Amino acid sequence: MRVAIVHDELLRRGGAEQVVLTLLKAFPNADLYTSSYNAELTYSDFKNYSIKTSWFNVFARNERWLKRLFFPLGIIGMKMLEVKGYDIVIISNTNSAKYVSVCPSSKVFIYTYTPFRLAWNPTSYQEYNASTGIRRVVFDFVIGLLKKIDKAESRKGNFFLGMTTETAQRIRDAYEVEQVEIIPPPVKCKNFFISSEISNYYLVVSRLEFYKKVDLAIEAFNKLGLKLIIIGKGSKKDQLMKISSPNIEFKDSLSNEELAKLYANCKALIFPQHEDYGIAPLEANASGRPVLAYAKGGVLETMVPYSGNPKECTAFFFNEQTVDSLIDTVRLFETVEVNPKYIREHASKFDEEIFVKKILRYVDENGKQTLGYSA
Repeated sequence: MRVAIVHDELLRRGGAEQVVLTLLKAFPNADLYTSSYNAELTYSDFKNYSIKTSWFNVFARNERWLKRLFFPLGIIGMKMLEVKGYDIVIISNTNSAKYVSVCPSSKVFIYTYTPFRLAWNPTSYQEYNASTGIRRVVFDFVIGLLKKIDKAESRKGNFFLGMTTETAQRIRDAYEVEQVEIIPPPVKCKNFFISSEISNYYLVVSRLEFYKKVDLAIEAFNKLGLKLIIIGKGSKKDQLMKISSPNIEFKDSLSNEELAKLYANCKALIFPQHEDYGIAPLEANASGRPVLAYAKGGVLETMVPYSGNPKECTAFFFNEQTVDSLIDTVRLFETVEVNPKYIREHASKFDEEIFVKKILRYVDENGKQTLGYSA
């Protein structure tokens, strides 16, 4: 039984890349394909695997060049990448992974985090919203082409998987498929721990991009004057640093141990965005720490919201994506005491081992083969 795993690109450290590492744990003999790979920009664990890239890898050595050259070079590169001779092809996909060339006889499983954001939700990009005139015309032309390409390439999938009820519906709408299996992405609970020493800071762990709404957290903590540590990289980092008061600190390139310690000792994680899923809230929960989150997206399915009993909740939601709403939630949280053990136990329901067993069972049942796994 030959298995291949395909991912869009390996040029960053994020939730999707963590899912790929877990897929490799489930299928340790699988071959791994991607458009571009830079070992210094993603998780070091990928160095343990043989990775096959498209010729686009020569040009896209970082996320900046990936975005600049994706249309059309990235698309062409992935369409020319042959993933053939496999019984099972598992595609970890947001944009281009499903564009690869596969054999008609392969069983293709497409795990989609969300349909290609630029094609299906362009208003989540600041650059699109700010475009006018001929620039907007060009944007809309490219987006129209991307939609056609993306939808056509999705047809090679035999089985579709999603993260949440919301993202599963997006997959149905975009690709016109009837059945989408929901398997929530995993959190590696073993990498995190509960601390008895809670410090005086709040935490943000996020890529620093427009749609992540980190600016909202900054504006709130500028007013509150409370300490906030922001961990992450992205194209908006310089801009965000400029609007931050001295009580806000930025960090990046942390080791797993450093990140786990910051999670364990924080008061709470601030999560201001409408996220498709959100691994960071579960990582905070695995550390026994609660989340102050905007009440939209994946957190609605992964968190237990506060409803009067702080000992039996994992998150405090704010219903409006505004500075004032977040500030009110922080002030409420400051008046209560949570139960770290309860929070950690809830996170264990999304542990990596559970994801491995679910994905193996689904592939085994639908691939009509026994692939085997020892936990």
